[in-house]
Amino acid sequence: MPKEKKVQENSIRVLLVDDEKEYVKVLSNRLTLRNIDVTKTYSGSEALQVLRKQDFDVAVLDIKMEDMDGLELLKILKKMAPQIEVIMLTGHGSAEESKQGMKLGAYNYLIKPCEFEDLLDKIKGAYQKSHLLKL
Repeated sequence: MPKEKKVQENSIRVLLVDDEKEYVKVLSNRLTLRNIDVTKTYSGSEALQVLRKQDFDVAVLDIKMEDMDGLELLKILKKMAPQIEVIMLTGHGSAEESKQGMKLGAYNYLIKPCEFEDLLDKIKGAYQKSHLLKL
């Protein structure tokens, strides 16, 4: 029998997209411990498949991925689900790409490795913004 996630009804729904599987696993576990409902994906195309079936409050995207870069994914996400707030992550120190992401509609960006609490604060801020827009 599959394990069911124990998540409160009003928890933040996060789509996590990064091709570094171990990073995704660790980050997902840490977020889940804080009652955040995380869906893990390891590529842009996988994220788009999941987005067709589920709604999310916040997406956390890596900029550098093999199949589709985070900026390209951001453009598509914003067309498919304009209400979703996006946080861009880059492990390559490219603040310029992250700033470009902001111009394309990202909520914020962080350079990896980032402090977990910084990411958590950005996720909460993005969630609040997405819910203020719904009112």
